[in-house]
Amino acid sequence: MLWWEKEHLNEVIKGRYLEYTKTLQFLVSIDLSMNNLEGVIPEELTHLTSLTALNLSQNQLSGKIPGKIGELESLESLDLFVNQLSGMIPDSLSSITKLSALSLSYSNFSGKIPKGNQLQTLDDPSIYAGNALFAEMLG
Repeated sequence: MLWWEKEHLNEVIKGRYLEYTKTLQFLVSIDLSMNNLEGVIPEELTHLTSLTALNLSQNQLSGKIPGKIGELESLESLDLFVNQLSGMIPDSLSSITKLSALSLSYSNFSGKIPKGNQLQTLDDPSIYAGNALFAEMLG
């Protein structure tokens, strides 16, 4: 059984109750920016392989980026700007070949920026701004 076949999502928009039970696999965009979200980024997000855009910016998320982030093969945009995330950026992020917009600035990431594939083409230093160790490496 696939992950989305046993999970469901409830949503209330403008007083209308919606329940998604078999269509999570088709979800292409999530924007939860500026919602004061706390806690870690759920590893389960990496099961949404049709995602093209994920925006979790300007929240209070902590912990690490899920190691399986590279499984989001369709991802074109990832915005984690201004959170309390820490640790190293997973090497798997460099395997997302469609990624063309990335913002990991103003968190507490440490270590080296993964090399290879798509991340080599995203060489704008503002992607990593506000992470002291990266500022030294980007010079």
